[in-house]
Amino acid sequence: MYSHEGEDIFVIDGHIHMWDASEENVKSKGGEQFIECFYDYHTGFTPEDRQWTYDEYRAYDADRLKDDFFTNGVVDMGIFQPTHLKDFYHEGFNTFDRLGEMADTYPDRFIVNGRFDPRDGEEGMQELERQANVRDMKGVKVYTAEWKGESKGWRLDSDESYEFLEKCVELGVKNIHAHKGPTIRPLNRDAFDVADIDDAASTFPELNFVVEHVGLPRLDDFCWIAAQEPNVYGGLAVAAPLAVHRQEKFGEIMGELLFWLGEDRLLFGSDYALWNPDWLVETFLESELTPAQEAEYGVDFGLETKKKILGENAAELYDIDIEEQKRKLQNDDVSVEYGLESMYSNTVGGAVADD
Repeated sequence: MYSHEGEDIFVIDGHIHMWDASEENVKSKGGEQFIECFYDYHTGFTPEDRQWTYDEYRAYDADRLKDDFFTNGVVDMGIFQPTHLKDFYHEGFNTFDRLGEMADTYPDRFIVNGRFDPRDGEEGMQELERQANVRDMKGVKVYTAEWKGESKGWRLDSDESYEFLEKCVELGVKNIHAHKGPTIRPLNRDAFDVADIDDAASTFPELNFVVEHVGLPRLDDFCWIAAQEPNVYGGLAVAAPLAVHRQEKFGEIMGELLFWLGEDRLLFGSDYALWNPDWLVETFLESELTPAQEAEYGVDFGLETKKKILGENAAELYDIDIEEQKRKLQNDDVSVEYGLESMYSNTVGGAVADD
């Protein structure tokens, strides 16, 4: 666990990937443009001494991911968000089954969400059921700007989408993570518009809609929707790296989010491997609102709020008992390999966890 100002912080990275954009896997020009755009975001916000080479970035393996997450013990758990993009990549970009292999190896460290695309019809419905049967799935990732044949996107509030959301309710899949953020070349910006969250959240109050990237650049639209829909949450992937080079802008974003949503409906995400979580967690914890922003928004962005955002809110959505999870992680394979056992030795009441 990460320690800051004498406090241990249980970190759940709510938005991670393990992708393959190798030359061998690229199927179309769109696939090459997509990973190039990702790399532009990476170099644009990552500290220079932490940047990957382009070849490293195109495709990385499980060992690289594990080292990046656990060498220094900053992140305790991660939630994989699949993005298939099979029009761009022969074997898919960041697929449910490949991510599942990592989660099966380290079951207490990683959660794998499923995914659906209503354009897949009955075959897609069967695939969603398969995913739920493979693992105890509590969430799905939806990517409304993904290309499929002649179609360059779909809407979450469509009749076809509602059939899949009804299936999620039936399957007990309660967390719907929707990419609603900046465009990635060559995808269509309008297909990422946050507007379709509104009716979907109203229609399915039993589901939680986690708007990844908090709707950027449409932050105002997102905040107004989330203010009236208590089951709408904000995922901070893409927003958090702004704390590096655009501290005042980051403070503005956090001020708006905390004012409209409050501290209980925001989730940290590194968007790995766009950015590594270790320096990002540190930057997030050290960030502050300016005095003018504190006066304008009247919100608390102190350590207790940050602890909620960094892990406690995700734990609530995914039914994770953090103290029990610490006991599980104390002597798991990752803790033993990286010498992290002592990080999890203190549990409720100060007792030391048994093996």
